[in-house]
Amino acid sequence: MEEIKIYKEIELLSPAMIAGWPGMGNVAIGVVDYLQRKLGAIKFAELMIDPMTVLDSVIVEDGLAALPPAPQNVFYYTKNPDLIIFEGEAQLPGQIGINLLNKVLELALRFKVSRIYTGAAFPLPISYKEQPQIYGAANKKQLVNGLAKLGIRSMEGGHISGLNGLLVGFAEEKNIEAVCLLATMPQYAISLPNPKASGAIIEVLRKILNFDIDLQELEEYIKDMDEKMSLIEDNVKDVLTIGKEEPESPPAEKKVPGYIMERIEKLFRDARVDKSKAIILKRELDRWDLYKLYEDRFLDLFKDKQ
Repeated sequence: MEEIKIYKEIELLSPAMIAGWPGMGNVAIGVVDYLQRKLGAIKFAELMIDPMTVLDSVIVEDGLAALPPAPQNVFYYTKNPDLIIFEGEAQLPGQIGINLLNKVLELALRFKVSRIYTGAAFPLPISYKEQPQIYGAANKKQLVNGLAKLGIRSMEGGHISGLNGLLVGFAEEKNIEAVCLLATMPQYAISLPNPKASGAIIEVLRKILNFDIDLQELEEYIKDMDEKMSLIEDNVKDVLTIGKEEPESPPAEKKVPGYIMERIEKLFRDARVDKSKAIILKRELDRWDLYKLYEDRFLDLFKDKQ
């Protein structure tokens, strides 16, 4: 059973909604997480899910197995601009995912949301050095034309997997305008967070919705990841031809499962709030031999920032 719990009554004037779940490159979740923090968005509602309906594994710490909590699905809001930000902690498959989408749209209708924006990755055989290009897919023709006027290319074909794409389709059934903005990123690195792609989408949203935002933290993160991506690209160049139409895939042993990357990103977010979570984060990084990749970002958790 899914239900929306309202913590704070709010009044907004035809707000836009930005929604995101984890996915390739953590592009969409990177957008909503950064926006809700840097715009000072306030939590006002949460979509409660019965944890027994989404279980597919147990959590093991020091040999002790336990059932995990249900993934969080939280609504935030800002004024000037009037905006609702929805952050989903995990992709949910099948009927439970459809139920979740309908609940998100139920809240959108309740607050007379004017348009919904989601994000996604557009993986291509390119280098990390290339600036992300933005493609768009919308559920109404006039939106497609409007994106073109902003210099955003239409996605000509294919599909957008997961809830970030499905929300656009389900919004059409509720007669809510919806757009998915897709940022290009290196095909060989879909299991790694790509803040540069997230940043490109944030820049587009900033222009569309007319808000100001401090990008310094994001720019530092992009610089750090570019250094890591440089090392990765050097390591895979013998098995991956960047810039060709039919690149080879990196060997399977070089890949880290997507759900592990999502867990690591969540642990980083948790550790910013509760430093005790850094112990679990460090253990997970060591387990997957990723500490060197994230070392600077991990150490930054313990720096006092004025």
